[in-house]
Amino acid sequence: MAQALASGDTAPLIALRDQDGIERRSDQLGGKALVLFFYPKDDTPGCTMEACAFRDSYADLQALGAEVWGVSGDDAASHGRFAARHQLPYPLLVDQGNRLRRAFGVPSVLGLLPGRVTYVIDGQGVIRHVFNNLLDGPAHRREALQALRQLASGAAG
Repeated sequence: MAQALASGDTAPLIALRDQDGIERRSDQLGGKALVLFFYPKDDTPGCTMEACAFRDSYADLQALGAEVWGVSGDDAASHGRFAARHQLPYPLLVDQGNRLRRAFGVPSVLGLLPGRVTYVIDGQGVIRHVFNNLLDGPAHRREALQALRQLASGAAG
């Protein structure tokens, strides 16, 4: 496992397919910020709360100039069902073999459970905020909104 990436580090290139088979690439975001959240598994209670929290704040996140992408090791069919069931407006990336998870150094819990970590990445590909909390899925949205507001105020000032 790579060392966990931290605020100030450059994010690795993201190039994964989503639940609809569309390749999502971080180098094609056109300078937009990215909220990238790694979650353990589709349709589990904590992951559903987290995904729905991002759904409920999606317009606010976009208004702050950010895209939102969720990532887990589940396959495209599972992601498709999860996204449809909860009307998720953002892509869920298929991280087969957890390659992207390893590239970011997302830790697992007790060596078994994939961790829940959110990264706020600015338009230049620099990680500006990292939030690691397995148990409080909705807190990831609050942390992402706060980090994006700080980025926006820093860019405006």
